[in-house]
Amino acid sequence: MEQLQQQIHNLKQEVTNYPVTNAEQLEAFRIQFLGTKGQVKALMGEMKNVPAELRKEVGQWLNECKIFVEQHFETLKSSLQSTAEETTDGIDYSLPGTPQPIGGRHPISLVRNQIVNIFKRLGFAVAEGPEIEDDWHNFGAMNLPEDHPARDMQDTFYISQNPAWLLRTHTSNVQARVMENQKPPIRVVCPGRVYRNETISARAHCFFHQIEGLYIDEHVSFADLKQTLYFFVKELFGNDVKVRFRPSYFPFTEVSAEMDISCLICGGKGCNVCKHSGWVEILGCGMVHPKVLDNMGIDSNKYTGFAFGMGVERITMLKYQIKDLRLFSENDVRFLQQFHTVV
Repeated sequence: MEQLQQQIHNLKQEVTNYPVTNAEQLEAFRIQFLGTKGQVKALMGEMKNVPAELRKEVGQWLNECKIFVEQHFETLKSSLQSTAEETTDGIDYSLPGTPQPIGGRHPISLVRNQIVNIFKRLGFAVAEGPEIEDDWHNFGAMNLPEDHPARDMQDTFYISQNPAWLLRTHTSNVQARVMENQKPPIRVVCPGRVYRNETISARAHCFFHQIEGLYIDEHVSFADLKQTLYFFVKELFGNDVKVRFRPSYFPFTEVSAEMDISCLICGGKGCNVCKHSGWVEILGCGMVHPKVLDNMGIDSNKYTGFAFGMGVERITMLKYQIKDLRLFSENDVRFLQQFHTVV
């Protein structure tokens, strides 16, 4: 514990004394301390060596250290921007403003609505829930107890004032709340924004959008799941797309699978998006784990169900052949105008 405290202290000292006078040094600061292989990430990795009874306290220390580094980074960034603004030529704010054209729907909203409408035709209702969630509905109810190793698969943003609350990592929390308050049969899709502490790149972002589906009733089978998803893919991408299922693992489903479709960008020939395999994974799915049903007070001996979840950004990239995920959140009008006539 004392050694870890000293490491945190040394890191704060190094951050405070790091010289930043230009954009290049600011980026070097970000990579060294906040990057995927940065010192903060490495320090957070020390949690695995902390005894279980001390993890809550140590987790607060590490979270405070991470916030300190992030705030210092933002302060340096703002300072550089202020300096740059002071050196630029003045702007005559008395001049007339530039007229703004009427906008249209964002491509993420377009695809989200298309997906939801397909499942509505199959009898699925739409359910929504909070983006700030408690640990139980986000993890515990989904068969992810505190010591479950699968939690490491999702790098979570916790609320600093109360680590028992977090920004949801998936819309499964909505499924949990629906099962908690509704008796079978249940048939819902859960669209919404989710958050994970990912390094922003062409293929990943710290926030993105998901649509998850849940169907619980008597005698629900994996064949029902497959036919539902076959229908969805054909309706969204057309009859020519190829589909395959691969065995996988998710704590909240058993059996579990991932579904791939033939890459629409390269036609299955191989490209950077499909990692030259010709296939792109678009969703995970499986039969709802009996423990999840039991957690929600649903008789797992009487009822079965299936669930699936997909990232809206990935499907949008495939549908419109977009190769950089960052374009969705950069608000570049040149990019967004391409979708104003899309219905």
